Amino acid sequence: MSTQVILPRIMQVGENASQEVPTVLASLGCQRPLIITDKMMVQLGYVDRLKDTLVGHKIAADVFADTVPEPTVGSIQAGVDKARQGDYDSIIALGGGSPIDSAKAIAILAKHGGEMRDYKFPRQVIESGLPIIAVPTTAGTGSEVTRFTIITDETCDEKMLCVGIGFMPVAALIDYRLTLSLPPRTTADTGLDALTHAIEAYVSKKGNPYSDSQALSAMRLIGPHLRRAYHQGTDREAREAMMLGSTLAGVAFSNASVALVHGMSRPIGAHFHVPHGLSNAMLLPSVTAFSLSAAAERYADCARAIGVAGEQDTTDGANRKLLDELKALNDELQVPTPEQFGIERQRFFEVMPSMAEQALASGSPGNNPRVPDADEIVEIYRQLW
Repeated sequence: MSTQVILPRIMQVGENASQEVPTVLASLGCQRPLIITDKMMVQLGYVDRLKDTLVGHKIAADVFADTVPEPTVGSIQAGVDKARQGDYDSIIALGGGSPIDSAKAIAILAKHGGEMRDYKFPRQVIESGLPIIAVPTTAGTGSEVTRFTIITDETCDEKMLCVGIGFMPVAALIDYRLTLSLPPRTTADTGLDALTHAIEAYVSKKGNPYSDSQALSAMRLIGPHLRRAYHQGTDREAREAMMLGSTLAGVAFSNASVALVHGMSRPIGAHFHVPHGLSNAMLLPSVTAFSLSAAAERYADCARAIGVAGEQDTTDGANRKLLDELKALNDELQVPTPEQFGIERQRFFEVMPSMAEQALASGSPGNNPRVPDADEIVEIYRQLW
């Protein structure tokens, strides 16, 4: 059985990689980019720096900076309108997962029209949109190297998973220096998101030798460096390891799949506006405990890759250490429970059945080593509270 591996055509990795945008544009034959980003990237000066770099190569770029965390159908519409009305030949997606996910959706809709729901999974989007150069500024989502985007339909609080080679950026510029200013909360949420990607890709039923190698490499980088990046944001070695680990984790799950954590996480984000990485972090220990028995050796491999277990540990012993580590990470990185996040208890319990149905409908739980039914998902949500 063979595996199709899909990657960006160009990947530039390392310090100052982001300064290679003009070179990459030239290699693609593009001269008229639209920068898609958010207001924080403008405030931090990243957008002006990028524009200055482009001007130095006689390239003028317009900016759409109105993307929002957890992008919605409504939030991307102005970007779609701008991309359609301008004579743009490419998109530079600058920011975390939300600007990059927004850019992916805008690139397709601007070129091919329709509504986001038209591109929802199980449709495989093979059409090419405007070429995207992704420049991530967080170490977490891996969106710069994935063939996925997630856009919320705010009319029904559904996070729509959209899949296909058409959403893969043409280029990804992985520059850890852009993460040095990240605050601890964002560092924690995005780092735990990346760890979830790596673990889920490795235990997924769609895992394969290629994705396994990327997932294990990602865990070896993230395990020893996440706490360091959280506590000391200027630790360049930790930041570089987290950035590469996040990208490798993205490669892993894009070429395997995510599983139950992500399936259950998306409805929490849609209903209660919990950031994606944070809802993943809330769920990771509980879902791992639920799934361990169905992939014990695989989870033990994860414990060893993260660095909390050694070869001398038995499978059971390694898995106990893995669960202890996931809980300890959440404690140290101050991951709240739904209650601590401020979610209203009655509302949470009322929507648990519909969240369970939405999780199952996403398809992700079917990739989990232990596939739950709706009642089991509701019980995990209940324990999460």
